[in-house]
Amino acid sequence: MTRPTPSPHAPRRTRLLPLSLLACGLAGLSSLPARAQTCQFLSPVGGNGTTNIVTKTISPGNPLGRPNWNTDFYVTQPYSFFKFFFTADSSVSATYPIQGYLKFTDGSNLQVINENFAPQMGTGRQWDASAVPGKTVSQVNFKVGASSNMAATGFTYRISVQGCN
Repeated sequence: MTRPTPSPHAPRRTRLLPLSLLACGLAGLSSLPARAQTCQFLSPVGGNGTTNIVTKTISPGNPLGRPNWNTDFYVTQPYSFFKFFFTADSSVSATYPIQGYLKFTDGSNLQVINENFAPQMGTGRQWDASAVPGKTVSQVNFKVGASSNMAATGFTYRISVQGCN
């Protein structure tokens, strides 16, 4: 039986990780070929400049304001691939969507994560996404939660993104 060839723009893998490993940045746990990797955390848009790890609580959308489901991270140089990190800081009995996007300087974007997830408190996940040849990434977007599943309201999590070569 032949295995289908994955899309070159699909995330490389998904891995459940203990909280202690996520806190360390996972420098040596990639399934990429053995080679020296240089990764740096990307700064969140609207961040305070003191941390590149964003902590959020899923809130409902309302007519007077926007929900806080989206978080963007600045990309200030070209990278070969990106690491998306997620850790659950609280627990809810709900499954909710997690999406990730690469945003390009030409205004287009590419969805690289699209999963429904129901993590236990203190667990996390990492996704890797390759850069797209011929395109320049300007931002990376993480979206957690959606108006179609309000049972996740109140769930607290941490996210961060690294750019790697």
